[in-house]
Amino acid sequence: MKTHIAFLFVIFCLVANAQTAKDVDATTFKKLIDEKKDILIDLRTPEEIKTKGKIKGAIEIDFLAKDAEDQTKKLDKKKTYLIYCAGGGRSGDCRDLMTKEGFKEVVNLSKGFDDWKKKGFEIEKPE
Repeated sequence: MKTHIAFLFVIFCLVANAQTAKDVDATTFKKLIDEKKDILIDLRTPEEIKTKGKIKGAIEIDFLAKDAEDQTKKLDKKKTYLIYCAGGGRSGDCRDLMTKEGFKEVVNLSKGFDDWKKKGFEIEKPE
């Protein structure tokens, strides 16, 4: 009996600390942003953001910069992050890094900012 209880306790702990990482389309991503409970991160270069704009409220981390991994690892692992880049490649790599580092929840915009913009969702225009 004690073995069963110990086993159930271990399973409960694993489930309680479970990590999730998923890719979503632009419509789902927008719904998550509208709920305003997650942290939004733009992983494109400053030049890309300057010329094309960004999703309103996004924090900028240039995932091509030398210190990008260090910046990412310093984020609070207990929070939920919505991440995107231009087409989904860099944000897919970042999603994998964040998962490996133990982040609780990471949601990737699978086709990136280009798809977001093509769907006509709101952006902050470049200055």
